[in-house]
Amino acid sequence: MTTYNQLAGYRVNYLGSDPTLNTGNEGQVWYNSTTGTLRSLVQLKAWSAGSNMSTARTALAGCGTQTAGLAFGGVTTVNTNATEEYSGYTWSAGGNLNTIRRDLAGAGIQTAGIAFGGRNPNPTNLTATEKYDGTSWTSSGNLGTARRSLAGAGIQTAGLAFGGVTTTQVANTESFNGSTWTAGGNMNTARNSLGGAGTQTAGLGFGGFSTVTTNITELYNGSTWTTGGTMNTARYNLGGAGIQTAGIGFGGYTTANVANTEEYDGSVWVTSTNLTTARRELANAGTRSAALGAGGYTTAVSSATEEFNSTIYSPATGAWASGGNMGTATISGSGAGTQTAALAFGGSTGSPSSGTRSAVTQKYDGTSWTSTGNLGSAVYANAGAGTQTAAVNFGGSTAPTVRSAVTEKFNGSTWTTSGNMNSGRQALTGLGTQTAAIGAGGYASSGPPYSVDALSESFNGTSWTTGNNLNTARYYLAGCGTQTSGLVFGGAPPASGLSNTESYNGTSWTATGTLNTARRNLAGSGTQTAALAAGGSNPSVVSNTELFDGTSWVSNPPMTTARTALRSGSQSPNSVSVVFGGTTATAITSATEEWSGPQTTATASTLTTS
Repeated sequence: MTTYNQLAGYRVNYLGSDPTLNTGNEGQVWYNSTTGTLRSLVQLKAWSAGSNMSTARTALAGCGTQTAGLAFGGVTTVNTNATEEYSGYTWSAGGNLNTIRRDLAGAGIQTAGIAFGGRNPNPTNLTATEKYDGTSWTSSGNLGTARRSLAGAGIQTAGLAFGGVTTTQVANTESFNGSTWTAGGNMNTARNSLGGAGTQTAGLGFGGFSTVTTNITELYNGSTWTTGGTMNTARYNLGGAGIQTAGIGFGGYTTANVANTEEYDGSVWVTSTNLTTARRELANAGTRSAALGAGGYTTAVSSATEEFNSTIYSPATGAWASGGNMGTATISGSGAGTQTAALAFGGSTGSPSSGTRSAVTQKYDGTSWTSTGNLGSAVYANAGAGTQTAAVNFGGSTAPTVRSAVTEKFNGSTWTTSGNMNSGRQALTGLGTQTAAIGAGGYASSGPPYSVDALSESFNGTSWTTGNNLNTARYYLAGCGTQTSGLVFGGAPPASGLSNTESYNGTSWTATGTLNTARRNLAGSGTQTAALAAGGSNPSVVSNTELFDGTSWVSNPPMTTARTALRSGSQSPNSVSVVFGGTTATAITSATEEWSGPQTTATASTLTTS
């Protein structure tokens, strides 16, 4: 205790209960006299892989958030005008820029972005400015100074451009009002290839290249720049995100590509967790606690995406709330999408043994469900993956003794058939995206007793390829994550359910932490390191909720309605998920429940003392 006081400057508080936890408590220690435990608060910070961009490129620009990002321009082997939109799980094509270019800057959000400056062809510098509405780009007022390798900040109607290079490094600053640019106060140090963040009246510029590689930071108040704290690693061609008092810089180039990440509090830069892959000239978006980096250059032009999360967790502070009821109540169907854009398809509206199967497809907008185009084949105990506008359905049972290998893809309104699975089966799970899915487990026999499968197959959007088996054969299991970073958990047999959890790296499955409540017919969503398990049966119907952090499962508040054979918006983060349908102990239900999890609150960790 004395040592802690000397090292940290705090006394260990003696409390009857844990305090209200927030990031301000980070690093503190207290003794809970009620539980007899010494407790502390620890923040978790990490970069994790997201889905690859469709077009590998470097020297591109980005804006938006981690779950609604925008990347545009850059160079592949030639300069490009390609735009891609990120959902937090997958990239999809957006409207092309009108002006092909690289070394440009960006600002704003996914549905109201701005692109400015850059060059095409080399070395022609550009003044061109374009605005994005979520669908297409339109030309707007030009920059006053044509330049490339500049930085950007702010929003579409209040943007900021600073630094860059004409024939030499410049310190020019310009403000954008949504239609025209106006000159502002020059930076103290002229430089190019710097990082930018913040707003038009509270900008942040850091790193870059003047006559040498620099670690200089400058702060803008809307009219003048002042010097801020220097970065720990001088570099240029780096990414940046956040605001003036809570910024983040990552990647870049010194004499080689670097993975270094630093966080800024308005005064001081502190080193943080490195990118998984060192790179430069990447697109950036998001905030200090939820940043996004995409593309860039490693040893070649890259399509890789990484997400940074600086999160304080609480194991038992989430809650379920009622959502809008489904139009058609079903059991043992499949789901895709997120809490505000979910998709439900297939399943049964009655007794599967009597042959009742459904082709019904329904969309959820976060409030209510609406019917959309039916599946080509009515199917029960099917699996699915993807988003509301790009889903894939596979497997299941089309009749009491018929196991299906049929695959169908959804474009937001209609389903079309695609390549069949190698093995027809039902009660399997699906995870990933429409063009990069996994189907795992299930059974192919007519049973019972059933011949349980450990099969795992990968889908590339056209055809299926058999991969390595699960370690534990099972059916009526749940899954989430991506084709190269997947997770499965629970399942049967026995009737009491399994607790086994397995992670997938794109090649093989590895056993990891076990569920606290063994069960089958449960719902799952999230990622390999942040998953949610809800409901199911063991063999009685349960309402249990658990969260997974990549190592262990932690029990959380239960669902309002205990049910089994339910489904989830599989692409939902485990902090904002949705479950729907299924059956209670007495009847099929159309109920929808929305989960608001604990990733924005804190967790106290029990310390081991001697």
